[in-house]
Amino acid sequence: MSTPELSVPMRVLIADDDKIAARILVAALQPWHFDVSVAHDGEAAWTHLSTHLPQLAILDWEMPGADGPELCRRIRQTPASAGMYVILLTAREGRADLVIGLDAGADDYLTKPFDREELRARVHVGVRVATLQQRLADRVRELQQALSDVRQLEGLISICSYCKRIRSEEQNWEQMERYISDHSHVHFSHGVCPACFEKVRREFGA
Repeated sequence: MSTPELSVPMRVLIADDDKIAARILVAALQPWHFDVSVAHDGEAAWTHLSTHLPQLAILDWEMPGADGPELCRRIRQTPASAGMYVILLTAREGRADLVIGLDAGADDYLTKPFDREELRARVHVGVRVATLQQRLADRVRELQQALSDVRQLEGLISICSYCKRIRSEEQNWEQMERYISDHSHVHFSHGVCPACFEKVRREFGA
């Protein structure tokens, strides 16, 4: 199974107080060349989550300090990490526990002992979702930058009814073409309309 094309390694946090289980998780993710970090208690995990903002987190349900559901709630309540993809890892199998984990903010749920292929399949979904979210965020930033670059003419503009000059914010009277060009991305090319052409032709007796 292959992962989506990534421009940089995806940051992943594994939080599990069982060091052997954590090593197994790391080994399962190594073929994908993730940037993997490990924490062995809830508070250490939260410190890493809130400072490094990994795109994907695999959290054990039961840990000292803060358990998996508590970390999920903190993640969803923090704007910077609210979009993080979270997989909750636990030995609990009851439907009620599944509901508790998902209500706390987990995106997915994996029971111990986990099957490696099932883990990879679920991580694959997380990678795809996180990648799409990152692309969407990048696109939003591009659009925001484009909007900030667009200058628009707004409000009431004072224009001379005879010469058609426009009064600028500095109280100078400027040619209409120059004023519009300075305040937008509009550029002018000049020509002669048919009516003016006929008028000039008659004036010069052509």
